[in-house]
Amino acid sequence: MPSYQEHLAKIKAKVREISPEGVHELIQKRDPTVIVDVRERDEIENGYVPTAHLLGRGFLESRIGKVAPQGDTPIVLYCAGGVRSALAANALEAMGYRNIQSMSGGFGRWAQHGLPVQTRKALTQSQLARYSRHLLMPEVGEEGQIKLIGAKVLLVGAGGLGSPTAMYLAAAGIGTLGIIDGDTVDMSNLQRQLLHTEDRVGTPKVESAKKYIQGINSDITVNTYQMRLDSSNVMELFKDYDIIIDGCDNFPTRYLVNDACYFLNKTNVHGSIFRFEGQVTVFKPHVGPCYRCLYPEPPPPGMAPSCAEAGVLGVLPGIIGVAQAIEAIKQVLELGTPLVGRLLTFDALQMKFRELKTRRDPHCPLCGTNPTVTGLIDYEHFCSLSQD
Repeated sequence: MPSYQEHLAKIKAKVREISPEGVHELIQKRDPTVIVDVRERDEIENGYVPTAHLLGRGFLESRIGKVAPQGDTPIVLYCAGGVRSALAANALEAMGYRNIQSMSGGFGRWAQHGLPVQTRKALTQSQLARYSRHLLMPEVGEEGQIKLIGAKVLLVGAGGLGSPTAMYLAAAGIGTLGIIDGDTVDMSNLQRQLLHTEDRVGTPKVESAKKYIQGINSDITVNTYQMRLDSSNVMELFKDYDIIIDGCDNFPTRYLVNDACYFLNKTNVHGSIFRFEGQVTVFKPHVGPCYRCLYPEPPPPGMAPSCAEAGVLGVLPGIIGVAQAIEAIKQVLELGTPLVGRLLTFDALQMKFRELKTRRDPHCPLCGTNPTVTGLIDYEHFCSLSQD
């Protein structure tokens, strides 16, 4: 019966190898080869090959499909010295992968040759405990959680939609949350705006929101902007954030957010509510439609009254706001199918969701073939035109 060393030698003899210099050349050429690090978390803290997917040996079989969905995808595996990567290659071949190489000498030889090493911030023990349920998910894992911690999301509005969105994004570990709102907490807000409490009536909403959010997760950064969003400040406010979440309740601001996101190439997670109904979608510039594609002009007066005029079911923002949070997290993690080109509507009375397909309008004044809106405009005036 062959010894373990003989068995290992037989496996290594079957696996094709590539030198660290060869891998480096693939990276420089931006070759589509998928590079996978199969080392453990404590080993990765000392650095890893740039562009490598940090899957670990223990989760390799369950996670490989995320980065290499096809059996003929070219893959390079590496470990510390070349042994575990050879065994991992053998395991993937048994799963049907046909184009696998192991980096000879592993990361140790890569570092010895002075090739570039990328480092990352490791999760603290507290973060490992807090986000343990995320870390158990192959689609998230430690690499995904680090992405969430590094993300910057700005919420337009700390009201009905902003409340559940902010709460769940904070709990998920979004590292920087920005909140812009110029209002103060009113007693009428408490029926649906869960960021606020009775003892904060009369205080600025952004201050109330920050206090609540930091009670959920003191690790994250909360930036507050107690002001009204307009054309003079929107570009400066949006530029440092990855994702904008539109939870406002008026049409001038919705058009402003849409246009600014388009000009800055920012993803806009849009939500709105009315009485018993709500909707959510994602506007991704140059990929799907924008808000103007769906609503070229604001509705005439009386057709779409605000919540202050028509009322809203108090629990409804929870459904729509959580959907917005989910879409933002999916964008950060690059997971699943986003609501780009899809409008998800919800009817609370019927307890029914519907999905409507949306498309870019070639005649859209903003993102169409011949745009006429090439800069920010007077949005109050634009929306008032529909009332004439």
